[in-house]
Amino acid sequence: MTTPRDLVIIAMDVVPSRPVERGDLSLALAGAELIDLLAAGAITLDGDQIVPGHRTAVADRLLDQAAASLAREAPYESVGDWLWRRGRDLHSAYLAALEVEGQLTRQRRRWRPFRTGQMVLVDSLDRRLAGDRWASDEPVLAALGTAVGIRNKETGDAPSPADDAVETVLAAVHDALMELAAVRQRRAIEQAAFDNIWRGD
Repeated sequence: MTTPRDLVIIAMDVVPSRPVERGDLSLALAGAELIDLLAAGAITLDGDQIVPGHRTAVADRLLDQAAASLAREAPYESVGDWLWRRGRDLHSAYLAALEVEGQLTRQRRRWRPFRTGQMVLVDSLDRRLAGDRWASDEPVLAALGTAVGIRNKETGDAPSPADDAVETVLAAVHDALMELAAVRQRRAIEQAAFDNIWRGD
């Protein structure tokens, strides 16, 4: 299993105080991909620039797609730019992959046999391994879980990964999530102002 897959499973398994926004999770998944590519030696960071290493196939299909989409010549892409580009609809891509692999199933309702319900996790080894990684407070998964609001505040700060490149990626994920939250807030204010005009307030 990979960090992005573990994060999707944990996001579905753990019930946070508020539902995780798909956009938030997609940005965190893009960051998780970079962290796994760093661990595999497929990339290095030069400051916040992603420098690809030798092109080698990665066992996971989505992670291999991520590696294949890297800018292979200078100027290299920044971590922040990667998160926004790669993160677009990434949550849906991981859900689809897990469904194809039999890790997810659609819950059927008795009174509506012809309508498909929500996606639920099946009991699997991958699910148990992701749960074990989460329970052990593994630093990367804990930090990503905290960033998207899965991890409860009562558990305290996530343990810090002892790697500068990983810290750079996690900081970029945090910044991107803050930027997305600001965009949502601005849109909500604009919508409220528009509604007030129509109501004559």
